[in-house]
Amino acid sequence: MLSTHRLRVVAGLAVTAIAAVVAVSSGSSATNATTLVIWADADRVPAVTQVANAWAAPKGVTVQIVQKNFGDIRSQLNTVAVETAPDVIVGAHDWVGELSANGSVLPLSPSAGTKKQFPAYALNSFSYGIAVKKLFGAPVALENIALVTNTALAKVPTSFADMERQALAAKKKTKAQVGIAVQQGSGGDAYHMYPFFSGLGGYIFGTNAVGNLDPSNIGVANAKFLKNAPLIDKWNKESLIRSQVAWDTGRDLFTKGKVAYYITGPWFLSDIQKSGVKYAISGFPQIVPGINSVPFLGVQGFMVTKFSAPHGVESLAKDLVANYMMQPSAQLALASANGRFPANLKAAAQVKDKDLKAFGKASEGGVPMPNIPQMASVWGDLGAAWVRSTKGAGAIPARRSFIGAQKSIAQKIG
Repeated sequence: MLSTHRLRVVAGLAVTAIAAVVAVSSGSSATNATTLVIWADADRVPAVTQVANAWAAPKGVTVQIVQKNFGDIRSQLNTVAVETAPDVIVGAHDWVGELSANGSVLPLSPSAGTKKQFPAYALNSFSYGIAVKKLFGAPVALENIALVTNTALAKVPTSFADMERQALAAKKKTKAQVGIAVQQGSGGDAYHMYPFFSGLGGYIFGTNAVGNLDPSNIGVANAKFLKNAPLIDKWNKESLIRSQVAWDTGRDLFTKGKVAYYITGPWFLSDIQKSGVKYAISGFPQIVPGINSVPFLGVQGFMVTKFSAPHGVESLAKDLVANYMMQPSAQLALASANGRFPANLKAAAQVKDKDLKAFGKASEGGVPMPNIPQMASVWGDLGAAWVRSTKGAGAIPARRSFIGAQKSIAQKIG
């Protein structure tokens, strides 16, 4: 077992990465410092440093922040040597199924008072288990798409029929190819299409008796959705949406004033602001009465790794993540670092930015992307179902397209 009192040297870093390794101790002898290593992406390094420093200073702990590309953290956790491994990582909630199943991350036990500060779906997003669900991460930031209205072309809709009418009127006026800019592209995009999918009664996986996602209960072509699927054929016929619209096409249609409505996330907010288009951000109107049209939620947070135990810092790492990082002040700093809405309800109430607040409002009732490994078998077929049924001329009836997608998904999972 490695000594509890040591300074671990993170080897093999390029010169550019060395600058991102930040020691936040109060400066006592390095050889006598208890060290905790955190992997974080570039956007969060300053905020993580600030939060970790506030936690570490009174404890006499040294924290090293190692900058990583966000997308590399999960894969590198499986190959890193114990000596240079992290004790804490930033990550996405849909990594939890894989990382908890292979033992890479450890369960957390925040207090009941702390847990009450989070909506159930935020905690569920970082929870996983076969018989008993356990929390494997501290949710920090919510990420979702919303409806953006060009207020010079239309009003924020009061219903889906109202949005459809205004969208098509603007399309006729500007001669745009679609009424609503929502990205798909040749490979499809089930994430951005989810408000349409949920609004028609679709779901990915149902839950079992103990509340866990059940991969044998696939709702891609459930009876309620299929009953409403002819609406997709109508949207295709009138060019309300088109699968040919890729991410850049959708962005350009809105920022150049060609469409009244755009479905996107905070990652394109700066482009919208720079365009000069007058806009308003809102949630999605119901498509079918009694069924909420809601987005997928991505939840980002922090997890304690298995390496914290042999490093002798497991209890410290859990205290930082499950206690300190879940408090409102830390949540506000960590979520704001990359322009996202905080998961903690008390922190959310302190958000001042009107656009960020609007995205947060649009997240209410949203569905966290399933965090079980079987979700990997869903994305391609669900996205392709939308492409086939919204490609204009030659489109396949939606009912048949989504039934085919469900069969393919079931075969891959089965």
